[in-house]
Amino acid sequence: MENSGGIQASLSGRYATALFELARESNALPQVEASLAKVRQALAESADFRALVSSPLVSRGAAAKAIAGVVASLHLDSTTAKFLGVLADNRRLGKLGQIIAAFRTLAAAHRGETTALVTSAHPLTSDQVDTLKQQLRARVGRDVSVDLSVDPSLLGGLVVKIGSQMIDSSIKTRLNSLAHAMKG
Repeated sequence: MENSGGIQASLSGRYATALFELARESNALPQVEASLAKVRQALAESADFRALVSSPLVSRGAAAKAIAGVVASLHLDSTTAKFLGVLADNRRLGKLGQIIAAFRTLAAAHRGETTALVTSAHPLTSDQVDTLKQQLRARVGRDVSVDLSVDPSLLGGLVVKIGSQMIDSSIKTRLNSLAHAMKG
């Protein structure tokens, strides 16, 4: 596979690429994507799960048992389940968020989509996400998948990053620009 924007250069990128290739070769790409979406949501919503994957104090055995429990409770596909087991065995669970992001980028590129990293001050509704996708599609000329995150410090507006291009319409940036202009 070609190097998609330098993804393969990082450790997280190599793991994501390995999982992507395995999923593609076994015709399990949709199942793995769905499972990783569940894992990503669990990381976002569960402080306990975040602590499990990020703590260097959790032993390999304890991490493997905990991951087996997560796999069962989230009903993950077998490819993703085995992959998470490998991450636990290799003590790489701390990279899980980065691996998921890199995998999503690879999957979007495989589908001919561009991925936009979108940060908003508040969670976006599904209608707002749909409208944003349409506007971004019109701007870049192809389908855009969005990777959403929330940063309350933005106060309002959005920060959208597509590749090396950034569109910052956040109130925080506007206020900082105004303050800088007033200093002269």
